Amino acid sequence: MAEGGPVKPDKTEFTECWRTSWKTPYIMRLALSAGIGGLLFGYDTGADIVFFVGAIVMAAAPNPWVIVIGRLLVGLGVGMASMTAPLYISEASPARIRGALVSTNGLLITGGQFMAYVINLAFTKAPGTWRWMLGVAGLPALIQFVLMMSLPESPRWLYSRDKVDEAKSTLEKIYSPEEVEEEMALLKASIESEKADEAAIGETMLTKLKNAFKNPVVRRGLYAGVTVQVAQQFVGINTVMYYSPTIVQFAGFASKSVALSLSLITAGLNAFGSIVSMLFVDRYGRKRLMIISMAGIIFFLIFLSVVFIEASSHAPKVGSIESVLFGANSTCSAYAGATSSAAAGKWSCMTCLKAKCGFCSNKASEYHPGACLVDSKHNRDLCLGEDRVFFEQGCPSKFGILAVVFLGLYIVSYSPGMGTVPWIVNSEIYPLKYRGVGGGIAAVANWVSNLIVSESYLTLTEHLGPGGTFFLFAGVSTLSLCLIIWFVPETKGLPFEEVEKMLAEGYRPCGGRKVKGEKVGKVTGDDNAA
Repeated sequence: MAEGGPVKPDKTEFTECWRTSWKTPYIMRLALSAGIGGLLFGYDTGADIVFFVGAIVMAAAPNPWVIVIGRLLVGLGVGMASMTAPLYISEASPARIRGALVSTNGLLITGGQFMAYVINLAFTKAPGTWRWMLGVAGLPALIQFVLMMSLPESPRWLYSRDKVDEAKSTLEKIYSPEEVEEEMALLKASIESEKADEAAIGETMLTKLKNAFKNPVVRRGLYAGVTVQVAQQFVGINTVMYYSPTIVQFAGFASKSVALSLSLITAGLNAFGSIVSMLFVDRYGRKRLMIISMAGIIFFLIFLSVVFIEASSHAPKVGSIESVLFGANSTCSAYAGATSSAAAGKWSCMTCLKAKCGFCSNKASEYHPGACLVDSKHNRDLCLGEDRVFFEQGCPSKFGILAVVFLGLYIVSYSPGMGTVPWIVNSEIYPLKYRGVGGGIAAVANWVSNLIVSESYLTLTEHLGPGGTFFLFAGVSTLSLCLIIWFVPETKGLPFEEVEKMLAEGYRPCGGRKVKGEKVGKVTGDDNAA
């Protein structure tokens, strides 16, 4: 908490957000219009002009390399949307409901991911399937472009550019008449102070970056902002979202259509969790929500790890008679080479899959010994033709349903806290002059972490198995929880000026002593002023 005393909101219930939005529809229109950037982000993970052009390029691509160009454009759009949409909503929102309104961006991200699964299912049988899947993302981008043309810049940005009348006009659409003058006074005091230090802060991006790292106040904001963004990725959520059909197959559901349908449920749970965040983030606070979320994440990751390890150890055996039923040329070469040794008796479905082969289940029961075959379309068709199931990613398992349940509970734990709150924290933790720089640094940290986790996931599962990989994520999540407790202050209901003051004075990680080690002063680029 700020030792100077936080400004507590009168009401922080979800109903207050909707009551305010009902009285002032402009606020919700602003949040939803900007939040479509989150929808695009979610659909593609599944920026407007760049995103629209990228979607059209991908849909019309005559060659794979053109798709790559389209993906690069879409990636630029997603990167910009991930940083600018929360900042815009945050700066134009009343402090008492800021968390809930920024959460609309998170809701639209997860809603976009859900829509991506639905649209992919809808177009699976349509001519030009992938072109429709990629091209339809251009429609929301076009809608947002039109909507944003009718919205102004944020009041703080307008005031900082000496457009005082425009800033006041925007505030009058957001606040009641008696609140407008108070907000104008706060803006004036904050921005005049920062303009006085403008020379020390610097105008070029390179200078701002240099001074941001030199300044203790901004550094404390970055400690919190970067910590929560990196933690958001290192709990493994995007591997779950990107590879959820594969993970469901790991759990023993061989059918790709069934796996995709179950993945649709996980995406729906993710969107539901964003609504829960809107309900509670302004009531219980950002930090508390993240701590509860991380506790649930760790708990269910451990359970997922145990389930997958048990499923692997109880995988059905490979039967020598079953394997030769399909002909010597169809039998997995690695298994055929081991049949003369005692090691062949130890082969299971998991051993077969690790040898890059496929497992054809027993006709009588999936849990009886089956055949280890060369993974080819011919063998897959032979297996399915005998009313058997052909497994390529996972093995028949009685634990499969438990894996899906715990996967769902993991997502329900993640989405309300770690799914949305890191973006809220980063939209309000930095001083105005450094808000773009700070948010950009944290967003880069998020996407770099995303890249590391996504690129390493399949390698990890190959060497550690799904169980070992989830256990590794649980360990990293535990470390992340400790860092969140230590580095992240509570910003619930605080005006931006109070957040800045809190960082200047120091805050108490667990209600105990102050964070020590740095003297602080005004938010300038001069360490000697601190």
